[in-house]
Amino acid sequence: MSSLKQLQHLIQEKYKIDPATLDPDASMLDQGIDSLALAEFLFDIEDHFGIDFPDARADINSLAGLAKVIDELVAAKAGAGAL
Repeated sequence: MSSLKQLQHLIQEKYKIDPATLDPDASMLDQGIDSLALAEFLFDIEDHFGIDFPDARADINSLAGLAKVIDELVAAKAGAGAL
């Protein structure tokens, strides 16, 4: 299951932006979330999903890009937990 819907819900809760107005492929900066808010949002993502977002991946700022990275990190964490 993709984390995109969860990201949209988090944005709605935190920034009061209607998820229906968000383009998953557009830059979040172009959708009303500034760079400071985006940095804070990455911390919220880590807390919500129980993951550590690597600094090397922090330049991804579209919802679709974030969802892809989150899905990869969650899957890796689940795989590591199964060992």
